[in-house]
Amino acid sequence: MTVESVKPATPEVRELREPPLAGGGVPVLGHGWKLARDPLGFMARLRDHGDVVRLKLGPKTVYAVTAPALTGALALSSDYIISGPLWESLEGLLGKEGVATANGPTHRRQRRTIQPAFRLDAIPAYGPIMEEEAHALTERWKTGETVDCTSESFRIAVRIAARCLLRGDFMDERAERLCVALATVFRGMYRRMVIPAGPLYRLPLPANRQFNRALADLHLLVDEIVAERRASGQKPDDLLTALLEAKDENGDPIGEQEIHDQVVAILTPGSETVASTIMWLLQVLAEHPEHADRVCAEVESVTGGRPVAFEDVRTLRHTNNVVVEALRLRPAVWILTRRAVRDTELGGYRIPAGADIVYSPYAIQRDGRSYADNLTFDPDRWLPDRAKDVPKYAMSPFSVGNRKCPSDHFSMAQLTLVTAALSTRYRFEQVPGSDDATRVGITLRPQRLLLKPVPR
Repeated sequence: MTVESVKPATPEVRELREPPLAGGGVPVLGHGWKLARDPLGFMARLRDHGDVVRLKLGPKTVYAVTAPALTGALALSSDYIISGPLWESLEGLLGKEGVATANGPTHRRQRRTIQPAFRLDAIPAYGPIMEEEAHALTERWKTGETVDCTSESFRIAVRIAARCLLRGDFMDERAERLCVALATVFRGMYRRMVIPAGPLYRLPLPANRQFNRALADLHLLVDEIVAERRASGQKPDDLLTALLEAKDENGDPIGEQEIHDQVVAILTPGSETVASTIMWLLQVLAEHPEHADRVCAEVESVTGGRPVAFEDVRTLRHTNNVVVEALRLRPAVWILTRRAVRDTELGGYRIPAGADIVYSPYAIQRDGRSYADNLTFDPDRWLPDRAKDVPKYAMSPFSVGNRKCPSDHFSMAQLTLVTAALSTRYRFEQVPGSDDATRVGITLRPQRLLLKPVPR
């Protein structure tokens, strides 16, 4: 008798309920047209139909998870892997061999390679670079001039990532290239996710040609970075050196494609999400001057009037809470997907093997079932006596489990430092032509945020 022959049956899986089907689908496109027309509102309304809801995206059935506890279970369970519409749409950018898209033993090995660069005790070494870039940003802005927050946010995000993790001397021209290309690529990838009409995207249409050019420039940028490091012969103690010297499961050097994909994962999604969050923080400082003033007062009480330093970050409680509240209301990554690797259940519903699952941190973090005054910008909700009332997994902008973003502490440090430096130097006002409405793609950012810095 074999082990397989005595394996217990799992009738409980077969007897589980089928999740309810969301209404409003149309022929061919299913719910894709609603997701494309009003993605944030559509995802936010799904919980009214249940904790797990079936959607049709083109010919595919997708399961939407809407309850915080179930998104936590989804992220922590080995029954689900990184895959699905989001990751398929991102493959042209991230490849299949980077830490963002890998699964299983390959993902664990890659995490071990990059994790030392993001250890909590490693981050203070990046402090001087973060300080220099934050203060250089405030010096570059001139009184009365209009600041294009998109390009400026990308510039500082790229420069900090490049100088800290790749030890590269990447000037503004590359940051600008990355900014322009990512805007086009992420917009195109979002369309490919919600409306999976594969052959249509291979036609030589203007939008497709623009997308392909932007994608090619992103990959060229990464090739330039790797080639320059190899040609230099230098081996600084940074993440790029760790990648160039990494070994695979057999003890052999990892392949060129994996090195390329790992650098892409460092420079592109990381810069996109940090830059988007900086844009939202600038919008917050302009829209809520009372909190900008509180940040300024807090920083001055800690520093005594000297320039804010990295070592001050951990004591800037209100500043940190402003960042966290901005991440709650405007998470850069607003939608995530997984794929079931076996027949399983979630919240009492049957999830078949191979099914794609989607959930929205944006919708979950704004849900009135989890937050009082859920749409109000209120950093004080993160004070200890109030934060304890937030349901588990109702706030996880960096995800959880083994797919948690490895750079969460790195990102929070630079976001807090940049917010503190800007708030102590300027007040901000939106100018004519500014549009802080949400632009939805794979990530969220303001459409075109234009601000005037006013010296304090």
